Amino acid sequence: MITLCMDTSHVYLVLALIKDDQLIAKYSAECWKKQSEEIFVRLIEMCEKVNVTPEMIDQICISKGPGSYTGVRIAMTVAKVFCAMKNVPLYTIGTLQLYAGNRSCRVIMDARSKRAYTNVFENGNPLAEDCVLECDEIKELVKDEDVIGDGHLIGKDDVWPDIAENFLITKNRWEKAENVHLVVPEYLKPSEAYMLKK
Repeated sequence: MITLCMDTSHVYLVLALIKDDQLIAKYSAECWKKQSEEIFVRLIEMCEKVNVTPEMIDQICISKGPGSYTGVRIAMTVAKVFCAMKNVPLYTIGTLQLYAGNRSCRVIMDARSKRAYTNVFENGNPLAEDCVLECDEIKELVKDEDVIGDGHLIGKDDVWPDIAENFLITKNRWEKAENVHLVVPEYLKPSEAYMLKK
């Protein structure tokens, strides 16, 4: 069983190939606003390195958002077309969940206009719904938890996990799409800060 994984929801272009329960190839690079130009080039390169052809791909998993409006749609469009044409399953995972992996942390991802997508996770389990908050609100909420993502938004260091590895780590959290054509990006509206209070 070979799974192609793709994340284009934020500043990185992340591609991975998982064979059964082993990561056999990966590509990750900062590629802000260039994912659409790079995705096929890097995908072909990655597959050729491990002698994987399109016919060998049994399923696809993508991040579904939240994230960049255009970015999320890049991987999603590629996946939907491929899965529909090849009649193979499509799986999705929330972007913040993907970035958290199985860690206990707060994930922060830039949503522009001094806002961020965020959630808190305990051993990979979300403690609330993903939401959008003002960066100042998030700064007040952060206690001693590790921060993953755009930490600079709240005066901390940026810390990014190995997102390709996290696809494998979160495999039990993938959600199978019943109808490939009905898969849509997950966008969030501003929520109340109390949703993320411990």
